[in-house]
Amino acid sequence: MENIVNKILYSKGDKTVPDYTKEIERRRTFAIISHPDAGKTTLTEKFLLYGGAINLAGSVKGKATARHAVSDWMEIEKERGISVTSSVLQFNYDGYCINILDTPGHQDFSEDTYRTLMAADSAVMVIDASKGVEAQTRKLFKVCVMRHIPIFTFINKMDRDANDTFELLDEIEKELGIATCPINWPIGSGKKFRGVYDRDKKKVLTFSDTMKGTKEGIEEEIDINDPHLLDVVDEDQKEQLMDEIELLDGASAEFDQELVSKGELSPVFFGSALTNFGVETFLQHFLTMTMPPLPRTADCGVIDPVKEDFSAFVFKIQANMNKAHRDRIAFMRICSGKFDAGMEVFHVQGGKKMRLSQPQQMMASDRHIVDEAYAGDIIGVFDPGIFSIGDTICMPGRKFAYEGIPTFAPEHFARVRQLDTMKRKQFVKGISQIAQEGAIQIFQEYKGGMEEIIVGVVGVLQFDVLKYRLENEYNVDIRLENLPYEHIRWIANKEEINLDRIQGTSDMKKVMDLKGNPLLLFVNPWSVGMVQDRNKDLVLTEFSKN
Repeated sequence: MENIVNKILYSKGDKTVPDYTKEIERRRTFAIISHPDAGKTTLTEKFLLYGGAINLAGSVKGKATARHAVSDWMEIEKERGISVTSSVLQFNYDGYCINILDTPGHQDFSEDTYRTLMAADSAVMVIDASKGVEAQTRKLFKVCVMRHIPIFTFINKMDRDANDTFELLDEIEKELGIATCPINWPIGSGKKFRGVYDRDKKKVLTFSDTMKGTKEGIEEEIDINDPHLLDVVDEDQKEQLMDEIELLDGASAEFDQELVSKGELSPVFFGSALTNFGVETFLQHFLTMTMPPLPRTADCGVIDPVKEDFSAFVFKIQANMNKAHRDRIAFMRICSGKFDAGMEVFHVQGGKKMRLSQPQQMMASDRHIVDEAYAGDIIGVFDPGIFSIGDTICMPGRKFAYEGIPTFAPEHFARVRQLDTMKRKQFVKGISQIAQEGAIQIFQEYKGGMEEIIVGVVGVLQFDVLKYRLENEYNVDIRLENLPYEHIRWIANKEEINLDRIQGTSDMKKVMDLKGNPLLLFVNPWSVGMVQDRNKDLVLTEFSKN
């Protein structure tokens, strides 16, 4: 690593100008995942506070700090106090340039989270100390494991009465199948929460004067053997802490950077995002344990972020971020090299050269135009309707495509009918554009046309969002008729199968997606097994790749 850094300075006139390698080295890109209400958005806010990106942190629910969180920018988010779309936030801290991808916790919007995880190099999993591992956490965790990305655990809300600390760790290990290594350890919880013990430094950290979490506050380090410690914690707490440390040293997994990087060991931290307790400590440790942008696999082999020219892939499309302009933004994760505004690039799936229009970086809904960006960064570009999720952008001389982004199976289906047949054109445009964003998936009858459209979503709230957006953004009224199907399977070996000859069950329906791929819908899970038993050469999968 040092050799690289030593080689990156070159002379330009009389100035020494750093090459972009140094910029890539200081990038860290991670996603924050959790079950709803575990405190994910609050933690994001606090990172921004410490990074100097905001002066006063807002909270999602807080009355005492009557500001909305920076990352929740949609009206519906402010109303409901939940995040419904991923937001991208960039800030600088201690020489690092950090890109945070804040994801919606609510399961109805988990599709967005899956895609966002594809753009991250590591994940921070936030767990509520009083609830432990919840359903949505399990689901998201599986995606992290699938990608082998490092997972860091922040056990939040220690300022409320929490479950037994050992039980929490045990639950993470059992439920998620990953070893844990506590980096610090809490002293008490709820009203008796006094601080955290840093196992490496052998010191107790206490915090004060955070003004209900809106300011950074004052941090104090006290040596474990310092008599002053008893001014902060009571005798019983100190005794309990000493016993627990002894137990930990003997029983818990040792820290191993290699296992962390492979996603097989999760470093665990404790704190309270609401009161800023343990947030900065976590951030400091996290930055030393994570890696700069990692190489990614493409159809031509592995692409090195430092050595290769500019390349990126689209992981999210967001329409109408600005109501006044009806714009569509394609979010791209830069995987290699340096991006310069105005440079000519090649859109692989579209098969043509182009310039990316209005490249910008985000602070939630606040955007600023950028002249340059580096591997690890997330940029948003104006999309005239040409990009799809999973598309690759690279230099004209190199034509390759990154691995596709998994499309997860929808669990709810409805038939969509437009009420005014004269607005056919707007209807098809609206539903196609919303489908391109990935919030919904649309299917048509096998061998049928667009007359009969079936919509599939991960969560039922997405139906409300679809109806609302078609009415408000495309001026089209629709009626949704719920269908009984709950299970969908892609046909992996469609070239080898005669679709007309598939022996199905009474509750099976053949449909096609927009790309012409055949799919099967089922009401009952046992029907899936039945169809596979009856058609031995049929290969069915639960998700496809864009």
